Amino acid sequence: MSGQVDQIEASHDVSARRRRPGAVLHCGWCGRPIEQGSTGRRRRYCGQSCRQRAYERRVAVQRSGLPEDAVVLSDTELTALQDRLFQLRCAAEDVVTAVDDGADPGELRRMALELAETARDLERLR
Repeated sequence: MSGQVDQIEASHDVSARRRRPGAVLHCGWCGRPIEQGSTGRRRRYCGQSCRQRAYERRVAVQRSGLPEDAVVLSDTELTALQDRLFQLRCAAEDVVTAVDDGADPGELRRMALELAETARDLERLR
């Protein structure tokens, strides 16, 4: 099983290198932005605590027999995710309605920025 974890870690390192320059990386556990050094391997976690929690979850998933790519959410986490997706959909529908109603470009820009911010917040699952 250690080989599988190594493959996952290796595939993550490859995908991290493909990121566009200057892109903000986020902690693989808590989702907070991570400051990267100028040299060395890119950090995956913001600190030792998050790295340990991620390790514990990987081990628990391996022991449970779930597939490696399984995502397990509590009822509370699922409800929060559904609420955030609903907010994103509503923001997108508001932009469409504003376009149909002939809103001025400044208003459309403000709404589009709000939509982008809602989507950006949704990217952080934790």
